[in-house]
Amino acid sequence: MSPIAAVMRRELRSYFVTPVAYVFLVIFLVLAGTLTFYAGDFYEREQADLQPFFVMHPWLYLILVPAITMRMWAEEAKGGTLELLLTLPLTLWQAMLGKFLAAWLFIGLALGLTFPIWITVDYLGAPDNGVIAAGYLGSWLMAGTFIAIGACLSALTRSQVVAFILTALVCVLLILAGQPQVLDFFQGALPRKLVHAIAHLSMLQHFDAISRGVLDVRDLLYFLISMIGWLIAGVLLLDLKRTR
Repeated sequence: MSPIAAVMRRELRSYFVTPVAYVFLVIFLVLAGTLTFYAGDFYEREQADLQPFFVMHPWLYLILVPAITMRMWAEEAKGGTLELLLTLPLTLWQAMLGKFLAAWLFIGLALGLTFPIWITVDYLGAPDNGVIAAGYLGSWLMAGTFIAIGACLSALTRSQVVAFILTALVCVLLILAGQPQVLDFFQGALPRKLVHAIAHLSMLQHFDAISRGVLDVRDLLYFLISMIGWLIAGVLLLDLKRTR
């Protein structure tokens, strides 16, 4: 674990050496609060829960997480430090996990800083704190999946802009996969089983279940398997680059 921890510390330090981390945290907190209280009609609903808060998270991550992950490997490749990193006594898996865990912990910090909204809803009513805790867990797992996708696609290209666009595109496809409009589009062209498979790929569907306090093993496995799958793909891409 020491090489993984070393890479993770290096990445976390790189976030806070530049203004990137602070800008991300401020934007995330401002947008999360603004969207919850205004777009989510937090007060008008007169319900003691955080559903308006959690329902905005997929769209926040869609914009902000690719901005964090786009530099993960693309910057290393463009700056020529990728070759140097791969000569160190660590495996590709250790390097990938270190970078992934650093970004995931950073997103966890951003989520943790939203605690005042939990205090607010506790003050205004008597919410089910177990459901809120499940919502935070689901949001963090979803963020981890976004990060794993970004890590993989950042390893695909030297351009941070291309990595950002590809990550945002894949994530929006996974968010919209289970929407009725999308399923209706495929209904006549594909077999029913395949349409159901597309629906089960929907990240939004699995996140909504967890955010409502339903901790189904299938939803948890969806996020964990997605993270592992995208990280494996990222490692394979890096290995392909190294062998060229």
